[in-house]
Amino acid sequence: MSLDEKVAEGRFIPAERAEYRTPTGVQSLRQLFRRRALVFTLIGATYAGLVALFAHLLGHGGFTVLDGFLLLAFCLSTPWTILGFWNAVIGLWLLHGPGDARRSVYPYAGRAADDAAITSRVAMVMTLRNEDPARAFARLRAMQSEIAASGAGANFAWFVLSDTTQPAIAATEEALFAAWQAELGEDAALHYRRRNENSGFKAGNIRDFLDRWGDGYELMLVLDADSFLGASATLRLIRIMQANPRLGILQSLVVGLPSPSPFARIFQFGMRHGMRSYTMGASWWAGDCGPYWGHNAVIRVAPFKAHCHLPVLSGTGPLSGHILSHDQIEAVLMRRAGYEVRVLPEEMDSFEENPPHLTEFTRRDLRWCQGNMQYWRLIALPGLRPMSRFQIAWAMLMYVGAVAWMAFIALAALKVFDTERADGPFPAALGLTLFATMFAMSLAPKVAGFLDVLLRKGERRRYGGTGRLVGGALSEFVFSVLLGPVVAFRIALFMVGLLFGRTVTWEAQSRDAQRLSWRTALAGLWPQFLFGGALAGLLTAFAPGTLPWALPVLVGLMGAVPFAVLTAEPALGRWLARRGLCATPEEVAPTGSLRALEVAHRAA
Repeated sequence: MSLDEKVAEGRFIPAERAEYRTPTGVQSLRQLFRRRALVFTLIGATYAGLVALFAHLLGHGGFTVLDGFLLLAFCLSTPWTILGFWNAVIGLWLLHGPGDARRSVYPYAGRAADDAAITSRVAMVMTLRNEDPARAFARLRAMQSEIAASGAGANFAWFVLSDTTQPAIAATEEALFAAWQAELGEDAALHYRRRNENSGFKAGNIRDFLDRWGDGYELMLVLDADSFLGASATLRLIRIMQANPRLGILQSLVVGLPSPSPFARIFQFGMRHGMRSYTMGASWWAGDCGPYWGHNAVIRVAPFKAHCHLPVLSGTGPLSGHILSHDQIEAVLMRRAGYEVRVLPEEMDSFEENPPHLTEFTRRDLRWCQGNMQYWRLIALPGLRPMSRFQIAWAMLMYVGAVAWMAFIALAALKVFDTERADGPFPAALGLTLFATMFAMSLAPKVAGFLDVLLRKGERRRYGGTGRLVGGALSEFVFSVLLGPVVAFRIALFMVGLLFGRTVTWEAQSRDAQRLSWRTALAGLWPQFLFGGALAGLLTAFAPGTLPWALPVLVGLMGAVPFAVLTAEPALGRWLARRGLCATPEEVAPTGSLRALEVAHRAA
């Protein structure tokens, strides 16, 4: 038995070997270094090959200034696709190759017995800001009831941390809390607090909780208003944390709740597949420097309170002040403090709700975009590990890549005006190969997740059978192709606005399936239509032969308004549900926790 296997079973670590292992002792730092070196070599080699190929194509007939900008845009837009490809390939190999993915990727979980007693004091913390109180309290009550039924309820306390600014919603929150407390009794471990001053957004809300109550708890499980965890998932996460005292943050793999909204339904069907192999592959080499997504995660309170206080960025403008996207910075600060941050790459009863339509989806994405762009002021924080700095840079590059993609499309269209000297026939086969390669790589996470399901008969049944699974995958493929350019163009516009001081507001998210009017869709998406129309006109007039290759982008941009209206239409959601298309396993066979939640929602 290897040392890693002995450690995973909780055996003694020799003192002379401990310094070469992660803080929990479950993995060799040298092994993680080798994995990271392999992944960066694969990324670097792939990147160099694609950039060289594209530069060769641009150089046909002479290299112009416009070619230089095109090459720059290609260089900035490509890395995210390459990393996604390799994460998916590695993850699929781990799931279906000859090894044991659990022992290789998350051996720390093997230390926790399924029937281990819950001994830690746990705070279940839900943050609210102008959300639907009935829905939020129904979720909390369902969770509390199931935890109490498990026999571990005495170790849990329940906190509703409100940053609500609308008096009517606040009054409803207080009434619902009072009713809950009256039902359980005055001695029940229930707490409601509403801040009068909402500094720091969600991170400030959590910081206030830590200052008031944090010393009374070893662990806290952070919940958003749309979060829901079944008791089995909650207790598994807590047991893993108890078994690994140097595990600072344990992030669960969050999946989408069944939704009547066709947009949310199709999106989370694709996300479900895209995350399966991707997260397994990323966890294999990120190891102890994993992500934190801000909710549905268990946090060790003492080190979080002591070491994860976020700075307030000096200056003025949208990238100053309090940090919007707090989670990744808190993760790297926790790792700097000597505690591991891990994502548990297995599906469990850990859920969230996704935006019900395109305009709400982009609004959420812009808030994340602005928050991630604040990271450039934090990447040089002292004491961070190299992997942590990479994660911060990668979080920014995700949005820079979207801007670069839109710039690439615009610059490519302008190529029709770029005069070149003849230098033999254009290498069309080479250009087609590059196009096909990039397109296939961009789809790799979804394809890998889809193959993961197809390769397991039991999983196919959980999705309603092979036919429905394939039909859903094809529908989601069309959906994602149309969605991609719309969202990327919106991000690009917003990033330009950031340069001129434009900012977002922190408001409640819409979560209910609802129709989207043509007027509302047009008001938010007319820039996409105009940009797509201009591109189509330019290519039709000067380069009609390129239209078949540009068609997916053009249809996505010019069809953004009807796409948004159609994918928000509840009737389409009902049609998809009747045919079992884009159904997740929880819709086909709801878990006991979800059935209890449905009862709680009806009662609310």
